[in-house]
Amino acid sequence: MRSCARLARWIHLVYLANLLWGPAFDPRSTWVDWALAFAVMGAVVPMYLLAWHRPARARWWCTVPTAVLGAAMTPVNSGAAVLFVYAAAFAGVSESRRTALRWFVGLSVLVSLFSVVSIVPMPWRLYGLVPSLVLLWAIGTMQINWVERDRAAAELRSQNARIEHLATLAERERIARDLHDLLGHSLTAIVVRAALTSELIGRDPERARGEAAEIESTARAALTEIRDAVTGWRQASLDSELEASRHALSSLGVDVVVRRDEKLAIVGSTEHEMALALREAVTNVVRHAAATTCHIGLKAQDGELQLVIADDGVGGDAPEGNGLSGMRERIAALGGRVQRTGSAGTTLTVAVPLRVAT
Repeated sequence: MRSCARLARWIHLVYLANLLWGPAFDPRSTWVDWALAFAVMGAVVPMYLLAWHRPARARWWCTVPTAVLGAAMTPVNSGAAVLFVYAAAFAGVSESRRTALRWFVGLSVLVSLFSVVSIVPMPWRLYGLVPSLVLLWAIGTMQINWVERDRAAAELRSQNARIEHLATLAERERIARDLHDLLGHSLTAIVVRAALTSELIGRDPERARGEAAEIESTARAALTEIRDAVTGWRQASLDSELEASRHALSSLGVDVVVRRDEKLAIVGSTEHEMALALREAVTNVVRHAAATTCHIGLKAQDGELQLVIADDGVGGDAPEGNGLSGMRERIAALGGRVQRTGSAGTTLTVAVPLRVAT
């Protein structure tokens, strides 16, 4: 397509031959008329090339000089009216649609004026002027459409590149959040169990072996989940996370109470985000709360699906870390909210609208 357009632009130079009509058909023409016609043709060619390669400079370097040459030549050579067609093409390339149309009107006025004041006899005068009047609108409008199409294509390419860049950033952030959630929970469990195993080696070797087996199982599960997260295949399950949370907290001596509305059927995307939120919340209980009791509830209330994790630990108003910040971003993307309350113990409420959750 582009090669055809470039070829067409070169072919358009043949219209400069209209300048030769006057010397060719006027018996009064001399070598001066021929020399002047060829000189004007030679002057237009570089302006023609400049208009395509430097459209920002076309107004003063191409459009205006070509129109001036046309105004100077047309009274004595009606074929020179073709220069107005080139001026219209230059305006179509370099100007906005509104400005280019104003140029077309002005050039049409000049052509109409020269149809009256030209010294070229009839009907030769009209043979040169009328086709140029038609062509300056046809070719000028065509150039406007081509330029607008090219601009739209360039803008589309720019937008696609911007969208691709933003999608890449979003995917990196997703993987970073998922890896934080996965590794934070799993490594915390491994660290806690490893510490417990080191204490049990001398006192209860059999239980120590069991804890070591749990450490291995947790590490293998974490490795599998990391691989799935990187490839985008992992889909977290609330039921699995509830069971894992119960197991992780119970192994630390925390009494766990889980209440789940079994009638709730949650869509996959919402369930995934809520499961990751539960994982992050339980990880924080394990790391920081020093709790003895933890209540986990999942219910529908006030038009929301609410996940509530409440512990009786030390609580506090510590700044939010990356895990809780990432949780807020993911839940906010679903139109939901995350609320943390409590000083003697902590209650974390994660809620999303039921209309996107079920």
